Amino acid sequence: MKIIDMHCDTISEIFAAKERGEKISLRESSLMVDLTKMKKGGYSVQNFALFVEQTEGESSFSKVKQLITVFQEEMEQNRDLIRQVYTTSDILKNEADGKLSALLTVEEGGVCEGKFENLHFLYEKGVRMMTLTWNFPNEIGYPNYSKHKDCYTPNIQDGLTETGIQFVQEMERLGMLIDVSHLSDAGFYDVLKHTKRPFVASHSNARSICPWVRNLTDDMIRKLGERGGVIGLNFCGDFLRNRREKERKSVGRRPKPGGDASLMDIVEHAKYIANVGGIECVGLGSDFDGIPPHPELPGADQLPKLAETFAKCGFHENEIDKILYQNVFRVYNEILGT
Repeated sequence: MKIIDMHCDTISEIFAAKERGEKISLRESSLMVDLTKMKKGGYSVQNFALFVEQTEGESSFSKVKQLITVFQEEMEQNRDLIRQVYTTSDILKNEADGKLSALLTVEEGGVCEGKFENLHFLYEKGVRMMTLTWNFPNEIGYPNYSKHKDCYTPNIQDGLTETGIQFVQEMERLGMLIDVSHLSDAGFYDVLKHTKRPFVASHSNARSICPWVRNLTDDMIRKLGERGGVIGLNFCGDFLRNRREKERKSVGRRPKPGGDASLMDIVEHAKYIANVGGIECVGLGSDFDGIPPHPELPGADQLPKLAETFAKCGFHENEIDKILYQNVFRVYNEILGT
């Protein structure tokens, strides 16, 4: 069993801990993802996102450069266990050498501050995937969820800006994966319209099962699948179970996020996405270290439990391998190259 996980926020958590003066290492820690847990969980590749929340008066680009430094330090300190990768050949070489692979990504296209030279800088530093938005509008486009709006009402009007259209086309030219998780519905269709190659929703689920706007509609799943892209199953309870229904039943008591999510919830989304878009468009995007712990899947070392649950629920071995590894590897091979 080999695993590729398209999204975690571990580097940002390590950065925050170091800012607080805490001693922490990617090698082994109390975080959901560390190298010890990855080894135990059967990982090949972890996408490490550099997450920056836009803050008034602060440069997002300066912040992402600080996060890159932290990532580079961790790679250097742990070079006996993990290496940064840029292409699928790098991944295969690491596998042959018994090493883990780290693919660098960015969560929040606003770090580019609308400047192409900043996008090129990120690519030169090894960033090979970028989530176009987080929960705030930026120079590229608009998100589907705002902390100030209803999380069940999608944004179907505000999509990519003119700069955003140019950005996704330049990302496609460079060989940087376009990630539409967090992007508005209108933005999703703008990406579809203005690009030609596969793109991903690195950490999203099916909206028909859980109506949170961070999840994808059936039409989005179908079109992303037709394009050859992949949707990374998100382990966050809020994106797995219908919290609107839970809120109604709780009579005013706010449910604990993720508190009653199960492995079966993840399997249900996988089955649904596979039925709508094809088994080839299902992957993993745990969102580890960016979400409350999943009760049955609290860390990277527990991934074999998910594989076992897939098997018990009727997924064939080759289908499980596609979800855990092959589908994302195929997209990497097409976009990042060999």
